[in-house]
Amino acid sequence: MQLRETILQQKETMSKQLGTINELTTKLSLCASATDDRKYEKGGSWGKEKQNTMGDVPRDPNDSIDNLGKTMQGLKDRLENLEQQQMRANVSGASFPSDLRDLLQRRLGELEKQLLKKVSNLEEEKSMLSNATAAYRLKTESTLNALVDRISELEKGGGDLKSPEQFKLSLPQRTNYLYGRITKSLPEMYAFTLCMWIKSSATPGIGTPFSYGVPGQANEIVLIEWGNNPIELLINDKVAQLPLEVRDGRWHHICISWTTRDGQWDAYQDGEKRGTGDNLAAWHPIKPGGVIILGQEQDVVGGRFDAGQAFVGELSQVNIWDRILKPVEIQSMANCTSYMPGNVVSWLVSNVEVFGRGAFKKPLEVCQERLPNA
Repeated sequence: MQLRETILQQKETMSKQLGTINELTTKLSLCASATDDRKYEKGGSWGKEKQNTMGDVPRDPNDSIDNLGKTMQGLKDRLENLEQQQMRANVSGASFPSDLRDLLQRRLGELEKQLLKKVSNLEEEKSMLSNATAAYRLKTESTLNALVDRISELEKGGGDLKSPEQFKLSLPQRTNYLYGRITKSLPEMYAFTLCMWIKSSATPGIGTPFSYGVPGQANEIVLIEWGNNPIELLINDKVAQLPLEVRDGRWHHICISWTTRDGQWDAYQDGEKRGTGDNLAAWHPIKPGGVIILGQEQDVVGGRFDAGQAFVGELSQVNIWDRILKPVEIQSMANCTSYMPGNVVSWLVSNVEVFGRGAFKKPLEVCQERLPNA
């Protein structure tokens, strides 16, 4: 009688373990199905995962479920066989070996632990995929919103920009906090041409319309007029004075070209060459990866501005090329017969950030504004 009660208790324990395993298997299947759905939503599939070549557990959770299901079925068959043997032993009064029963119980316990671990791993993977999908969705929505804003900006009429390059940067006060920043940097260059439209009536000196600083050299390229000095071009902190006059409150088109070969430079104003020289930072390559600031001179890269050197006025169509432009190209831009965006830095709304209350970007038809009757 006591043996029968023991067998019944063990049978009840095994049945509970088997029920727990069946429950975990159902949960595991749901997790695997949800994970599959997430992967397919992102355009992937289990079949496209890296193949298992190291004898690891299969990466597809469905394979693991099938394998565990087969193992469970085998254990269930063995459990039923064991129950039959127990019943026969009970009828005959013979003793029944407990080692097989203990082994089966241990195996069921191990299987339960495997299923719990697998469920935990799949739930963690499901959470990671969910987070990745959410981040990707937010990035996509942000890009689409930016695109919609840009399209709306271009579709508006009247005072809005008629094309991406038709705007000006206005810096109306001599301070150390009003400036523009080009979002792009420069590559290493052995020659360049810098062109811009500029308008200022500031005295004494218009300040610093353009500066490019790199780590270790804040004056890699600087265009500055301060005090009663003429406009100066600095390359690697070496100086050349330029014969340009732009302090009359009217729009002027200026271009400066330079090459590392003998440090040759040329200066143009309103399409005409006004000066040339050499030995300006000869054989020095322009260093890459720096910061371009419009309206301030950099004492350190990207900052430490001096209000006394700030530019006061308006700038437009600041473009940079990594070559020496031909005189005819410069002239065609100055007389408004053509517009050439720079191949290194181009004047676009999206490329110019504005800092400081009072500084702003506004629409501009530069060639119309510079006409006498405009």
